[in-house]
Amino acid sequence: MQPFASYILRKYYEATGWNEDNLYSNLTRSSNAILDFQVPRGLHFHVSKSPNTVFKTTYSLNALPNLNGSLGYIFTSCDLGLTSSADVALHEITQHFKVYDLPRSPEPRPEVWLAGERVDQRYYLMYGRLYVPTGRLDALYSTRLGTSWQLVAAAISEQKQLGSNKAKGRRSDAVDHSNILLNLQHDRGKWCTEYTLSVVDGLCGARLLYNFGKKAGDDYVAGESRRERRVDEEEAMDGGLKGRISAGAELYFSAKEKSGGISTAVRFTTVPELGTSESEGYMSSAASQPPTTVTAVMNPILGHFSAAYASQVSQDLAVCSRFDFNAYSYESEWTIGAEWWVRKQIKEEPPALESSSRRTEDLQGVMKARISTNYVSHVTFNVDEHPQIR
Repeated sequence: MQPFASYILRKYYEATGWNEDNLYSNLTRSSNAILDFQVPRGLHFHVSKSPNTVFKTTYSLNALPNLNGSLGYIFTSCDLGLTSSADVALHEITQHFKVYDLPRSPEPRPEVWLAGERVDQRYYLMYGRLYVPTGRLDALYSTRLGTSWQLVAAAISEQKQLGSNKAKGRRSDAVDHSNILLNLQHDRGKWCTEYTLSVVDGLCGARLLYNFGKKAGDDYVAGESRRERRVDEEEAMDGGLKGRISAGAELYFSAKEKSGGISTAVRFTTVPELGTSESEGYMSSAASQPPTTVTAVMNPILGHFSAAYASQVSQDLAVCSRFDFNAYSYESEWTIGAEWWVRKQIKEEPPALESSSRRTEDLQGVMKARISTNYVSHVTFNVDEHPQIR
């Protein structure tokens, strides 16, 4: 289940019209949702509340194996349209497999004029979280610099005590783990670039993602339907997956370590069915082709190669397989996983009377499992109780 801060950040991107899926860092998100889930350990309590439309609070308490907790505050410049936890669908707060919509350009900020002057404010989000008793502090600030530019600044302040040396009369040494990370994003729909800077170790990098084919808003379907067919033209052959290809690369260099690296990746994903929403597309039983995502990532300097295949084989079951290989050490790992949605037992209705809201409201839980050649299988189960959003 997603943390409350991650859920609010995603709702903020949706409210401001920013497409977070059109990033090189999120290229393998579909397979990661099935294979890289975290198994909860111990006893955890999470309570979150939104006193008003722009201010949110979240509290957490971990009782086992160690007693600790945290409190966080989130402030946004716009209303995110949050509802009661009883009205939030389970798939909205759970990381799950889905195929993403066609790439689209960011939506511009609506103009607000008062007495002949523009008074609308810039979009921004501020987040802070304090952990007790360690005293660690996390902060995040995200703002739109323009229609296609966004800046995300993250900071962490933490000091760990290594112990004391009373014989020499010294105080306990502390290791400072504080750092500031800046990320500048430029999204044009067809392509997107990221520029990253880590202040402490002087790590800087650049990422590029390019989407082949059409983007959302292009009238390619209507253009094909208006084209007249020639007399000698043959009928199109059915079969195969219809989708789009995205390719990208990353280049980074660390001034402190005096080393750099490069990576490249490619992704094939099927095109979502026309006329279906994003929340319905990954569960629709009337899809003409199974939602599928194939990714390949390679780091030539480290000799690492990773390939993943994820597909929705039925309305409630998604499977994924990933193979990792290192050309220098010959180490390899094969991981397979599955995601199964549990539904309530309800009276069956004809497909014509079954609505998309009904198909999402009857979700009761989701079960995930994975097994690898390097570790034993893990199983996690989330139920539709929504303990995080109040």
